[in-house]
Amino acid sequence: MEGTIEYLADESKGFGFIKSEDYEKNLFFHAKDLIKVSFSELARGAVVSIEEVEETPKGLAAKGIRLI
Repeated sequence: MEGTIEYLADESKGFGFIKSEDYEKNLFFHAKDLIKVSFSELARGAVVSIEEVEETPKGLAAKGIRLI
């Protein structure tokens, strides 16, 4: 599945949100879930692929994220 980076927190916090047409709400992600890309290489509006979406107590989280 694909998505677009909607929001990036400060690099020191290392998280953000991805908008995907497959889900009504934005998906949370953490820098530890990035594959072959560093958090500093991401930008708002960048298109990414998502390997998996996991239900967490705080909502949906994207895992296995790569830049396209």
